[in-house]
Amino acid sequence: MQPALLYPHVPVLNREVLTYLNPKNKGRYLDATLGAGGHAEAILKACQPDGELISFDLDKEALSIAKERLNSFSDHIHFFHRSYTQLEQTLRELGWDALDGALFDLGVSSMQVDEAIRGFSFLKEGPLDMRFDIASPLTAQEVVNQWKEADLISILQNYGEEPKAYAIARAICAARPFHTTIQLADVVMQVYHGQRGKIHPATRTFQAVRMAVNDELHTIKIGIRSAANRLKDEGRIAVISFHSLEDRLVKEFFRQESRDCICPPEQPTCICGHKATLKVLTKKPVLASEDEIKINPRSRSAKLRVAQKIG
Repeated sequence: MQPALLYPHVPVLNREVLTYLNPKNKGRYLDATLGAGGHAEAILKACQPDGELISFDLDKEALSIAKERLNSFSDHIHFFHRSYTQLEQTLRELGWDALDGALFDLGVSSMQVDEAIRGFSFLKEGPLDMRFDIASPLTAQEVVNQWKEADLISILQNYGEEPKAYAIARAICAARPFHTTIQLADVVMQVYHGQRGKIHPATRTFQAVRMAVNDELHTIKIGIRSAANRLKDEGRIAVISFHSLEDRLVKEFFRQESRDCICPPEQPTCICGHKATLKVLTKKPVLASEDEIKINPRSRSAKLRVAQKIG
Protein backbone atom coordinates (compact mmCIF):
# COMPACT_ATOMS: atom_id res chain seq x y z
CA MET A 1 0.00 0.00 0.00
CA GLN A 2 1.28 3.48 -0.86
CA PRO A 3 2.19 5.74 2.11
CA ALA A 4 0.07 8.51 0.61
CA LEU A 5 -2.92 6.23 1.10
CA LEU A 6 -1.93 5.41 4.65
CA TYR A 7 -1.94 9.16 5.38
CA PRO A 8 -4.80 10.73 3.38
CA HIS A 9 -3.85 14.29 2.53
CA VAL A 10 -6.07 16.93 1.00
CA PRO A 11 -4.09 20.08 0.13
CA VAL A 12 -5.88 23.16 1.42
CA LEU A 13 -7.00 25.81 -1.11
CA ASN A 14 -5.32 23.81 -3.85
CA ARG A 15 -7.32 25.28 -6.74
CA GLU A 16 -6.75 28.83 -5.48
CA VAL A 17 -3.02 28.26 -5.04
CA LEU A 18 -2.69 27.00 -8.61
CA THR A 19 -4.71 29.93 -9.95
CA TYR A 20 -2.48 32.49 -8.27
CA LEU A 21 0.89 30.80 -8.78
CA ASN A 22 -0.03 29.85 -12.35
CA PRO A 23 2.83 27.31 -12.74
CA LYS A 24 4.29 27.17 -16.24
CA ASN A 25 6.55 24.88 -18.21
CA LYS A 26 10.25 25.42 -17.43
CA GLY A 27 9.35 27.38 -14.31
CA ARG A 28 11.23 26.97 -11.03
CA TYR A 29 9.12 26.80 -7.90
CA LEU A 30 9.39 26.38 -4.14
CA ASP A 31 7.18 24.37 -1.79
CA ALA A 32 8.61 25.49 1.53
CA THR A 33 6.41 23.17 3.60
CA LEU A 34 6.15 19.93 1.66
CA GLY A 35 4.14 17.78 4.08
CA ALA A 36 2.58 14.81 2.31
CA GLY A 37 3.17 16.46 -1.07
CA GLY A 38 -0.35 17.44 -2.13
CA HIS A 39 0.46 20.99 -3.21
CA ALA A 40 3.78 19.89 -4.70
CA GLU A 41 2.06 17.28 -6.85
CA ALA A 42 -0.37 19.86 -8.22
CA ILE A 43 2.40 22.38 -8.98
CA LEU A 44 4.56 19.76 -10.68
CA LYS A 45 1.69 18.56 -12.86
CA ALA A 46 1.01 22.14 -13.94
CA CYS A 47 4.62 23.04 -14.83
CA GLN A 48 5.50 19.97 -16.92
CA PRO A 49 7.28 18.83 -18.97
CA ASP A 50 10.31 20.84 -17.85
CA GLY A 51 9.33 22.64 -14.64
CA GLU A 52 11.19 22.03 -11.37
CA LEU A 53 10.40 22.29 -7.69
CA ILE A 54 12.45 22.72 -4.51
CA SER A 55 10.78 21.20 -1.44
CA PHE A 56 11.61 21.51 2.25
CA ASP A 57 10.37 19.68 5.31
CA LEU A 58 11.78 19.17 8.79
CA ASP A 59 9.78 15.98 9.24
CA LYS A 60 11.65 12.93 7.88
CA GLU A 61 8.50 10.81 7.87
CA ALA A 62 6.64 13.42 5.81
CA LEU A 63 9.53 13.54 3.36
CA SER A 64 9.45 9.77 2.97
CA ILE A 65 5.73 9.81 2.25
CA ALA A 66 6.06 12.69 -0.22
CA LYS A 67 8.95 11.01 -2.05
CA GLU A 68 6.81 7.93 -2.60
CA ARG A 69 3.86 10.01 -3.71
CA LEU A 70 5.96 12.12 -6.10
CA ASN A 71 8.10 9.30 -7.45
CA SER A 72 6.95 9.92 -11.02
CA PHE A 73 8.35 13.47 -10.80
CA SER A 74 11.74 12.41 -9.38
CA ASP A 75 13.66 14.20 -12.17
CA HIS A 76 11.85 17.46 -11.48
CA ILE A 77 11.78 17.77 -7.70
CA HIS A 78 14.57 18.40 -5.19
CA PHE A 79 13.90 17.15 -1.64
CA PHE A 80 15.61 18.73 1.36
CA HIS A 81 15.35 17.71 5.01
CA ARG A 82 15.97 21.21 6.28
CA SER A 83 14.24 24.42 7.23
CA TYR A 84 13.08 26.85 4.58
CA THR A 85 15.24 29.41 6.37
CA GLN A 86 18.08 27.74 4.45
CA LEU A 87 16.65 28.74 1.08
CA GLU A 88 19.60 30.93 0.09
CA GLN A 89 22.10 28.13 0.73
CA THR A 90 19.90 25.66 -1.16
CA LEU A 91 19.59 27.89 -4.22
CA ARG A 92 23.37 28.25 -4.32
CA GLU A 93 23.78 24.47 -4.11
CA LEU A 94 21.43 23.98 -7.05
CA GLY A 95 22.81 26.88 -9.05
CA TRP A 96 19.41 28.57 -9.23
CA ASP A 97 19.34 32.35 -9.50
CA ALA A 98 15.64 32.95 -8.87
CA LEU A 99 12.18 31.47 -8.39
CA ASP A 100 9.05 31.80 -10.52
CA GLY A 101 6.85 31.12 -7.53
CA ALA A 102 6.88 30.10 -3.86
CA LEU A 103 4.32 28.49 -1.57
CA PHE A 104 4.22 28.35 2.24
CA ASP A 105 1.53 26.23 3.94
CA LEU A 106 2.20 27.15 7.57
CA GLY A 107 1.62 25.43 10.89
CA VAL A 108 1.30 21.82 11.92
CA SER A 109 -0.04 19.32 9.40
CA SER A 110 -3.08 17.14 10.01
CA MET A 111 -0.80 14.16 9.45
CA GLN A 112 1.37 15.21 12.41
CA VAL A 113 -1.62 15.90 14.63
CA ASP A 114 -3.07 12.48 13.86
CA GLU A 115 0.05 10.73 15.20
CA ALA A 116 -0.31 10.69 18.99
CA ILE A 117 3.40 9.90 19.45
CA ARG A 118 4.32 13.31 18.00
CA GLY A 119 2.64 15.06 20.92
CA PHE A 120 0.79 17.75 18.97
CA SER A 121 -2.75 16.70 19.93
CA PHE A 122 -4.50 17.50 23.20
CA LEU A 123 -7.11 14.84 22.39
CA LYS A 124 -4.74 11.87 22.18
CA GLU A 125 -2.41 10.46 24.81
CA GLY A 126 1.17 11.02 23.75
CA PRO A 127 4.54 12.30 24.91
CA LEU A 128 5.10 16.04 25.25
CA ASP A 129 7.19 16.41 22.11
CA MET A 130 5.76 18.80 19.45
CA ARG A 131 8.97 18.99 17.40
CA PHE A 132 8.67 19.29 13.63
CA ASP A 133 12.19 17.85 13.43
CA ILE A 134 12.66 15.05 15.96
CA ALA A 135 16.40 15.75 15.95
CA SER A 136 15.87 19.21 17.44
CA PRO A 137 16.97 19.45 21.08
CA LEU A 138 14.05 21.44 22.55
CA THR A 139 10.84 19.52 23.32
CA ALA A 140 7.48 20.53 24.75
CA GLN A 141 8.31 18.54 27.89
CA GLU A 142 11.28 20.81 28.58
CA VAL A 143 9.21 23.95 27.99
CA VAL A 144 6.37 22.81 30.23
CA ASN A 145 8.50 21.35 33.02
CA GLN A 146 11.53 23.62 33.13
CA TRP A 147 10.67 27.08 31.87
CA LYS A 148 9.95 29.77 34.47
CA GLU A 149 6.40 30.86 35.11
CA ALA A 150 7.10 34.28 33.58
CA ASP A 151 8.34 32.63 30.38
CA LEU A 152 5.25 30.44 30.19
CA ILE A 153 3.04 33.50 30.64
CA SER A 154 4.93 35.22 27.83
CA ILE A 155 4.48 32.44 25.28
CA LEU A 156 0.84 31.85 26.26
CA GLN A 157 0.12 35.53 25.69
CA ASN A 158 2.30 36.13 22.63
CA TYR A 159 1.97 32.80 20.81
CA GLY A 160 -1.39 31.57 22.06
CA GLU A 161 -3.24 34.84 22.67
CA GLU A 162 -4.52 33.03 25.75
CA PRO A 163 -6.75 35.22 28.00
CA LYS A 164 -6.06 33.02 31.04
CA ALA A 165 -2.28 32.99 30.54
CA TYR A 166 -1.44 33.86 34.16
CA ALA A 167 -3.75 31.24 35.66
CA ILE A 168 -2.64 28.50 33.25
CA ALA A 169 1.08 29.20 33.78
CA ARG A 170 0.57 29.15 37.53
CA ALA A 171 -1.38 25.88 37.31
CA ILE A 172 1.29 24.29 35.12
CA CYS A 173 4.07 25.19 37.56
CA ALA A 174 2.04 23.82 40.47
CA ALA A 175 1.28 20.52 38.73
CA ARG A 176 4.77 19.68 37.45
CA PRO A 177 6.16 17.34 36.26
CA PHE A 178 4.18 16.56 33.12
CA HIS A 179 4.85 13.55 30.90
CA THR A 180 1.89 13.36 28.51
CA THR A 181 -0.29 15.59 26.38
CA ILE A 182 -3.45 14.58 28.23
CA GLN A 183 -1.92 15.62 31.56
CA LEU A 184 -1.27 19.10 30.20
CA ALA A 185 -4.69 19.36 28.56
CA ASP A 186 -6.40 18.30 31.82
CA VAL A 187 -4.68 21.07 33.80
CA VAL A 188 -5.82 23.66 31.26
CA MET A 189 -9.35 22.24 31.45
CA GLN A 190 -9.25 22.65 35.23
CA VAL A 191 -8.40 26.33 34.85
CA TYR A 192 -11.43 26.66 32.58
CA HIS A 193 -13.54 24.59 35.02
CA GLY A 194 -14.39 22.22 32.19
CA GLN A 195 -16.15 24.93 30.19
CA ARG A 196 -15.91 24.59 26.40
CA GLY A 197 -16.38 27.36 23.89
CA LYS A 198 -16.06 27.22 20.11
CA ILE A 199 -12.61 25.71 20.53
CA HIS A 200 -11.17 23.29 23.06
CA PRO A 201 -9.73 25.18 26.07
CA ALA A 202 -6.29 23.61 25.51
CA THR A 203 -6.06 24.77 21.89
CA ARG A 204 -4.25 28.04 22.59
CA THR A 205 -1.89 26.51 25.17
CA PHE A 206 -0.81 23.72 22.81
CA GLN A 207 -0.39 26.23 19.98
CA ALA A 208 1.80 28.44 22.18
CA VAL A 209 4.03 25.60 23.35
CA ARG A 210 4.37 24.20 19.82
CA MET A 211 5.32 27.60 18.41
CA ALA A 212 7.91 28.09 21.15
CA VAL A 213 9.40 24.62 20.56
CA ASN A 214 9.77 25.24 16.83
CA ASP A 215 10.45 29.02 16.96
CA GLU A 216 7.79 29.35 14.28
CA LEU A 217 7.22 33.09 13.95
CA HIS A 218 10.93 33.81 13.64
CA THR A 219 11.42 31.17 10.97
CA ILE A 220 8.36 32.39 9.04
CA LYS A 221 9.77 35.93 8.93
CA ILE A 222 13.10 34.69 7.60
CA GLY A 223 11.53 32.26 5.14
CA ILE A 224 9.03 34.54 3.44
CA ARG A 225 11.55 37.36 3.17
CA SER A 226 14.14 35.07 1.59
CA ALA A 227 11.60 33.70 -0.88
CA ALA A 228 10.29 37.16 -1.79
CA ASN A 229 13.84 38.41 -2.35
CA ARG A 230 14.53 35.52 -4.71
CA LEU A 231 11.44 35.87 -6.89
CA LYS A 232 11.88 36.73 -10.54
CA ASP A 233 10.12 39.83 -11.85
CA GLU A 234 6.38 39.08 -11.73
CA GLY A 235 7.07 35.91 -9.74
CA ARG A 236 4.55 35.21 -6.99
CA ILE A 237 4.63 34.18 -3.34
CA ALA A 238 1.58 32.50 -1.79
CA VAL A 239 1.23 31.94 1.96
CA ILE A 240 -1.48 29.90 3.69
CA SER A 241 -1.87 30.57 7.42
CA PHE A 242 -4.18 29.02 9.99
CA HIS A 243 -4.27 31.46 12.88
CA SER A 244 -4.21 35.20 13.44
CA LEU A 245 -0.55 35.49 14.46
CA GLU A 246 0.70 33.95 11.22
CA ASP A 247 -1.79 35.84 9.08
CA ARG A 248 -0.94 39.17 10.75
CA LEU A 249 2.77 38.59 10.17
CA VAL A 250 2.24 37.80 6.47
CA LYS A 251 -0.15 40.72 6.00
CA GLU A 252 2.28 43.18 7.58
CA PHE A 253 5.22 41.89 5.53
CA PHE A 254 3.28 42.18 2.27
CA ARG A 255 2.03 45.63 3.24
CA GLN A 256 5.51 46.89 4.08
CA GLU A 257 7.07 45.50 0.91
CA SER A 258 4.34 47.04 -1.25
CA ARG A 259 5.16 50.59 -0.09
CA ASP A 260 7.96 52.89 -1.15
CA CYS A 261 8.31 54.67 2.18
CA ILE A 262 8.05 52.93 5.55
CA CYS A 263 9.04 55.90 7.72
CA PRO A 264 6.83 56.49 10.78
CA PRO A 265 3.92 58.93 10.25
CA GLU A 266 5.58 61.61 12.36
CA GLN A 267 8.59 61.71 10.02
CA PRO A 268 8.01 64.80 7.77
CA THR A 269 10.22 63.60 4.92
CA CYS A 270 11.30 60.14 3.83
CA ILE A 271 14.71 59.09 5.11
CA CYS A 272 14.34 55.30 4.88
CA GLY A 273 15.03 54.97 1.14
CA HIS A 274 12.78 51.93 1.02
CA LYS A 275 11.38 50.94 -2.38
CA ALA A 276 8.37 48.71 -2.97
CA THR A 277 9.29 45.22 -4.16
CA LEU A 278 5.89 43.50 -4.06
CA LYS A 279 2.38 44.11 -5.34
CA VAL A 280 -0.30 42.59 -3.13
CA LEU A 281 -2.75 40.55 -5.20
CA THR A 282 -5.16 39.66 -2.38
CA LYS A 283 -6.53 42.76 -0.62
CA LYS A 284 -8.38 40.37 1.67
CA PRO A 285 -7.30 36.80 2.39
CA VAL A 286 -8.74 34.10 0.16
CA LEU A 287 -10.88 31.66 2.14
CA ALA A 288 -12.01 28.12 1.43
CA SER A 289 -15.37 27.59 -0.23
CA GLU A 290 -18.21 25.88 1.62
CA ASP A 291 -17.77 22.87 -0.66
CA GLU A 292 -14.10 22.53 0.32
CA ILE A 293 -14.88 22.93 4.01
CA LYS A 294 -17.36 20.04 3.79
CA ILE A 295 -14.67 17.81 2.27
CA ASN A 296 -11.79 19.11 4.39
CA PRO A 297 -12.86 20.75 7.69
CA ARG A 298 -9.26 21.86 8.35
CA SER A 299 -9.63 24.38 5.52
CA ARG A 300 -12.17 26.37 7.54
CA SER A 301 -9.45 28.40 9.25
CA ALA A 302 -7.12 28.68 6.24
CA LYS A 303 -6.27 32.11 4.84
CA LEU A 304 -4.34 32.58 1.61
CA ARG A 305 -2.43 35.78 0.82
CA VAL A 306 -0.51 36.32 -2.41
CA ALA A 307 1.93 38.96 -3.64
CA GLN A 308 3.80 39.48 -6.91
CA LYS A 309 7.34 40.72 -7.44
CA ILE A 310 7.42 44.16 -9.04
CA GLY A 311 9.29 44.11 -12.32
